Amino acid sequence: MIKDSGMARYALWRLLGLIPTLLIMITVAFFLMRVAPGGPFDSEMLLPPDIEANLNARYHMDEPLLQQYFRYLSQVAVLDFGPSIQYKDWTVNELIGQGMPVSLTIGLAAMVLAFILGTFLGITAALRKNTRVDYSLMGVAMLGISIPNFVIAPVLILLLAVYAGWLPAGGWDWSVASMVLPVVTLSLPVTAYIARLTRGSMIEVMHSNFIRCARAKGLPESLVIRRHALRPALLPVISFLGPATAGMISGSVVIERVFSIPGLGSYFVQGALNRDYTLVMGVVIFYGVLIILLNFIVDMIYAWLDPKVRYDE
Repeated sequence: MIKDSGMARYALWRLLGLIPTLLIMITVAFFLMRVAPGGPFDSEMLLPPDIEANLNARYHMDEPLLQQYFRYLSQVAVLDFGPSIQYKDWTVNELIGQGMPVSLTIGLAAMVLAFILGTFLGITAALRKNTRVDYSLMGVAMLGISIPNFVIAPVLILLLAVYAGWLPAGGWDWSVASMVLPVVTLSLPVTAYIARLTRGSMIEVMHSNFIRCARAKGLPESLVIRRHALRPALLPVISFLGPATAGMISGSVVIERVFSIPGLGSYFVQGALNRDYTLVMGVVIFYGVLIILLNFIVDMIYAWLDPKVRYDE
């Protein structure tokens, strides 16, 4: 009961801490966008002064910078990110709503695949420590960490789409076939990280006193692993999952570009290149909230896995 009340208080304080964190993030992003060279209308043809003045007035860019800042904060408070400057007749909320499901689907599917495959490979390598299986799996994992996504993606396209013809080379239609290549490409480096983390943690746990005690009781090795070793061995992996999942969802820009996927990352890159202030700010806020919430969820899962964690202290 004490632990439950302590975790509830901790969860409440973490959620309240979201407000100042978001405020700092919005402030930094807002002023960085404004001090960056160029503007949203610089890529257009040379505009007459009266038309440029009307455009600035339309988007409140003729106001003092602090006034623009507080105006934007008042809009964000009611979850209104304003109109997009470059995407005509579109609001930032509509663009995020259109790209978010695609990016979330790819990122979460890639993380599930990476977690399942990475933990399996890590546990297998740990249980066969210093054997050919261990060296082979960790060698492949190191290779997966070293090769970036923008190298893996064209290779998979050539092998599985161009030569074999099994999968489409790009595009997005919400079919399983269109998801396979981007999800696999995005998951491979994280799979390698999780495999190495799981291996190291599993080896350490298997040499712990409580594991030796469980073996001394005559429990089967498979039961020792499942009931006693698996949960503490996954603690470092769980800590890694929060920022890794957010990084997958927000860092799928290269994947979306290579496979021509209309995700949120593509909008973010295009908005940054075009100085679409409202679009970039909206995506930054969305990703910031996502990262904070994922880290919060990871902390709660960590407490469930490790009974020694006491948030009430």
